Amino acid sequence: MIEKLQKPDIDTVIYIWFDTNIKSHNFISAQYWKNNLETVKQMILQAEVYIYKEKNKIQGFIGLNDEYIAGIFVASEAQSHGIGKQLIDFVKGIKRQLNLRVYQKNTRAIQFYQREGFKILNQNVDKNTNEKEYYMVWKQ
Repeated sequence: MIEKLQKPDIDTVIYIWFDTNIKSHNFISAQYWKNNLETVKQMILQAEVYIYKEKNKIQGFIGLNDEYIAGIFVASEAQSHGIGKQLIDFVKGIKRQLNLRVYQKNTRAIQFYQREGFKILNQNVDKNTNEKEYYMVWKQ
């Protein structure tokens, strides 16, 4: 089931955010994610966030800022079970266009977004991490 984030769920969501970033972005220092934890926690509380729950347990979430996907995060034990796709499909149902940035080294995520109809429009460098990233767009 997909529903809007409620404030009591923030600790579970931020844990999934942190754990997923550490595992999928091993080319970025873990300290970078630790240093940004509290800032991201506050940003999540102010963003448009939808969580995926199964058996009353949060297994993933997607964060939006208008049409920009700030991230899709699925708990490591729940990955490759279609949760990310369900979250993407959900927001495709409420938005006419979506865009995002993804690190070039995160090939698994790039392949996922391409399967979901996202196209690479350009590339640049993330000024915070000095990592190359793609800017991708999906249109209805």
